[in-house]
Amino acid sequence: MKTIVIAAGYATRLGELTKNFPKPLLKIGSTTILDRMLDDIDTIDDIDEHIVVTNQKFAKIFREWCHQRLTSGTARKPVRIINDGTETNDTRLGAVCDLQLAIKGINDDLLVVAADNILHFRFQEFVDFFYEKETSCIMCHEEPSIEKLQRTGVIEVDDQWRVLSMEEKPQVPKSHWAVPPFYIYRKEDIDLIRHAVENGCGKDAPGNLAHYMVEHTTMHAWPMTAGRFDIGSLDTYYEAQRIYGGE
Repeated sequence: MKTIVIAAGYATRLGELTKNFPKPLLKIGSTTILDRMLDDIDTIDDIDEHIVVTNQKFAKIFREWCHQRLTSGTARKPVRIINDGTETNDTRLGAVCDLQLAIKGINDDLLVVAADNILHFRFQEFVDFFYEKETSCIMCHEEPSIEKLQRTGVIEVDDQWRVLSMEEKPQVPKSHWAVPPFYIYRKEDIDLIRHAVENGCGKDAPGNLAHYMVEHTTMHAWPMTAGRFDIGSLDTYYEAQRIYGGE
């Protein structure tokens, strides 16, 4: 299994803080947002490589970070950086196209993650669920706020956690199960991913692909056993510094 980190965005909502620096490498205390995530994923025996997709603007910074991580003695798995060649938010490829770029030549199960969250659970739990269900999987969590559900992916599931439907940013949500940007796609479904955009899948958000995959293959949803902290703005970044900076 390989980790695919989608990190080619420009984080415009963080203003000057990320104007010339990638959000996943912002420090929270003594480490970065991305290092926190990979340190946990490193403990999963089946993961054999992390592939980080970035853009031309931030590629050099990610390569320097990669060198430091691999030479510091803290990394347990190899890391590879892929540059998608874009230089501005207006010319970005979109998360789905970045994932397609990352999986060229790969025939393996994929743990696909966004790199702007601090998680209160272990990815090992998600991987165990994937092996139990033997299908591609997405995460979900119960979200009581209709307003928040209208800004994310929302799924319906049966009593075995099989995904029955998924909608992106529905005006009238069919459930309270929201979908964060974490997925496991089995290698048998990779060909679907490779041809998703040409067959009508949206490009911009990773949830676009999950929506497409739900309609074309069997998927199950793992209900998160604990919460997450999504760093999407300056306010939430400074709040993360306050809460987690001492760890």
